[in-house]
Amino acid sequence: MKLQVNRDVLADSVSFAARMLQSKPTSQILSGMRLVADGNSLQISVFDHDVSAQTYVVANVEQPGTALVSGRLLNDIVSRLPNQPVAMVLEGTKIILTCGPAKFELATLPIEQYPTLPPIPPITGTIDGELFINSIRRVSVASAKDATRPFQKGIQILADNSTVMFTAADPNRIARCKVNWVATDVKEKVSAVVLTKTMQDIEKSFAGLGEISISISPEGDRGMVAFQAKNRIVTTVVLNIDKYPEIDPYFPTDLTDHVVINKQDLVDATRRVELIINESADTIKYLFESDHVELESISSENNATESVPATLSGNPVRLRFKPGLFQDGLNQISSEFVKIEFTKSTRGEDRPGPIIMSSQTSKDAASPDTYRYLLNPNFLKS
Repeated sequence: MKLQVNRDVLADSVSFAARMLQSKPTSQILSGMRLVADGNSLQISVFDHDVSAQTYVVANVEQPGTALVSGRLLNDIVSRLPNQPVAMVLEGTKIILTCGPAKFELATLPIEQYPTLPPIPPITGTIDGELFINSIRRVSVASAKDATRPFQKGIQILADNSTVMFTAADPNRIARCKVNWVATDVKEKVSAVVLTKTMQDIEKSFAGLGEISISISPEGDRGMVAFQAKNRIVTTVVLNIDKYPEIDPYFPTDLTDHVVINKQDLVDATRRVELIINESADTIKYLFESDHVELESISSENNATESVPATLSGNPVRLRFKPGLFQDGLNQISSEFVKIEFTKSTRGEDRPGPIIMSSQTSKDAASPDTYRYLLNPNFLKS
């Protein structure tokens, strides 16, 4: 192997691949980054049996060849190289990397032990890149990092012939976002649940690349989803879930009791009132009245209250929420106003039901935004 490549292009591609490496790989081989020089390109890839990433850059290849080196070490080196062309030469068991006055001799790993990259399933559909990225960012706030139930660690992709629904849930909340896409012969709904961290890595890696193609392997195959944008491909196995919980019943469409509030006013008031919260009193009480919402927080030594103008349809409602979870939902609302709908509890009239947050264009006009954030209130003791 002998080649020369642009430093910035190489650094960008190596960084993309390195992001998909496991922080603690099960073997040294799986910490490797495979480099394949052929024709006029350098292919860069990583694979740990669960997630793969591959890309290529234009290169001046004098001698084709393949090598496997430490992915994180290569990323650290390339990101700090001077802004000059990078040369790579494979000599025996070493990759000689030079860039201007900098020179590195990197030990290679046994390429024959490296797993074969998985095949890419046929494309299921394509989606606008910004819609995809925003959807993942908005729903991932509701994913549980330390959940015991597998589905709570992932994001569900539920697609039909015109739309894709992204959903995440933890024990206290559910976030979902539906967007349009161009399907490729999807006769019935297809579904896959992908680890949230993987989806977040993809979201960061595909920013600014435009249209994204998604491939969902048919049931009966190993269970894989592939994402492609320009010269980047990521594949991932799906979480082992027999059946994702039915989410639609949690979002009834016939709710009448709701309140409309200026979003930023509610965010600012929550941030101020939460300043006196301590470990023994970790919630804020929200009293939704006809023309305002009253916020109250009481600790053993301090208390705080604030009122925010609001428009209520229905009877007054008194609920408690952990401010962090409450603000997670507010921060994903894309409009000036937020609409908060009140549901009925299925556990008895003495227990509060979840609220559903959504965007509201104005005090009187609904928003076309399809994002919904459901949050369970804390049980009211007083």
